[in-house]
Amino acid sequence: MISVCMTSYDGERYIKEQIDSILMQLGEDDELVISDDGSTDKTLDIISSFNDPRIRVLHHDSKTVRTPFLLDKPTHNFEYALRHSQGDIIFLSDQDDVWEPGKVTMMLKALEHADLAVHDCKVVDSTMDTVVEPSYFRYIGVHQGVWNNLLKATYLGCCMAFRRRVLMEALPFPETKVGHDLWLGIVADMKYKTALVDRPLIRYRKHKDSRTTSGRRSRHSIWFKMNYRLAVLANIIKLYIR
Repeated sequence: MISVCMTSYDGERYIKEQIDSILMQLGEDDELVISDDGSTDKTLDIISSFNDPRIRVLHHDSKTVRTPFLLDKPTHNFEYALRHSQGDIIFLSDQDDVWEPGKVTMMLKALEHADLAVHDCKVVDSTMDTVVEPSYFRYIGVHQGVWNNLLKATYLGCCMAFRRRVLMEALPFPETKVGHDLWLGIVADMKYKTALVDRPLIRYRKHKDSRTTSGRRSRHSIWFKMNYRLAVLANIIKLYIR
């Protein structure tokens, strides 16, 4: 069984196109788990309009995340979705991208020899008419390994698929300052086998309402980067000794 875990928040502009691209690649016994973080637009109405038994909608209370770090809310929304997933193979999905045909098949093949796989993607603009970067891998300089990704995180969650054992080792997610995709990648690199799939299997949409800075180089201050990496390092040490 495959579980696709998506988070949503005021995603009415793009979410239908994304869900369409996912459902056409899933079997009857697979599931799409969508954890909504309190949308106030028509996001939930659009999801409901599919009337598809493979879709399960959860309602995450963002008020339970009391830390001030910007990405903690989406990280723990993903954790909420993942905790409710049932599949042996798990894919992550943002609400505003589009999966390319054959993504699931190709990632399942990669997972025959790995526990977590990350594929390449095309970075596109809001209309998807303009390709901003034809290869995220080449743009960002993707690399494997715990310490490499501590120095420079290069795994995108929306490009990940992994076996349930990776998730069980990764739970619970660190409380703050460690993104869900970075954490899953670190756990997999540390304890299991990872693989890179050098094919752009989604169109990764970047627009003014995007909730992450992935897809473009970081403009954070040196102090922010040091503080962030120290927080990640502290959690890596905890993982080593537990």
